[in-house]
Amino acid sequence: MNEDLYLEEIETINHFLDFELIQYLQENLISHATGDRIDNDIFQYLRKEILQKRKIIKFLPKWYFRLRTIDQYWGFIKAQSGTYAERRTFLWNEFSEILDYLESKIESPLVEELIFDESNINSQWQKAIERKNTDPEAAITIARTLIETVLKHILDEQQIEYKDGVELPELYKIVAKSLNLAPEQHQEGIFKQILGGASSIVSGLGAVRNKLGDAHGKSKKSIKPSERHSELAVNLAGSMAMFLFKTYNEAKK
Repeated sequence: MNEDLYLEEIETINHFLDFELIQYLQENLISHATGDRIDNDIFQYLRKEILQKRKIIKFLPKWYFRLRTIDQYWGFIKAQSGTYAERRTFLWNEFSEILDYLESKIESPLVEELIFDESNINSQWQKAIERKNTDPEAAITIARTLIETVLKHILDEQQIEYKDGVELPELYKIVAKSLNLAPEQHQEGIFKQILGGASSIVSGLGAVRNKLGDAHGKSKKSIKPSERHSELAVNLAGSMAMFLFKTYNEAKK
């Protein structure tokens, strides 16, 4: 590979990573604005990382610079609107400029990495695996987010509507029914048992994330997850995400 092409690919990779970082920030801000609280440490960590990106911070909404804590952000977003739908739309619009800019910089030959595929799922799965030892709470949150992302992707691809803020178990039920994975859609006992177990796994991932993940504020008495907790959540989430995605692809054929 010549040097110019190598440097071009490195720059493209950097833009792709920045795109993922900003998108992750937007998702967390939306979550906090719509009743799913995130921890102040996450907010401040993302803020510190993003404000170091001198080439792109000029595209950030101006209000983001003056909000230094999650409580300050909550006061700001609460004043914008009293409804979740309006807050969500506000944040989509506020970050559209920077995401559009970064997306425009992600060009061939790496543009195919933006396509949601098995490689993308494995990449997110690997992120959770890498965090399970050093940051079990974050690993659990990433694992749950991976499942939710796959479920919503499948529904969006099939143009099946779902309510904003729908809980993970309900989201899975909609997908399972669309892919003929609901236990009640089968007569054979072994299939009903396996598919019922799959549903229980997804419900459990949603519950363990709420209990042990880092997406909510914690009291002093909160249970701290260990490596084995996060390893279980990460492995189950990755396996279920890949199974659902492959099932959807087979259904398309």
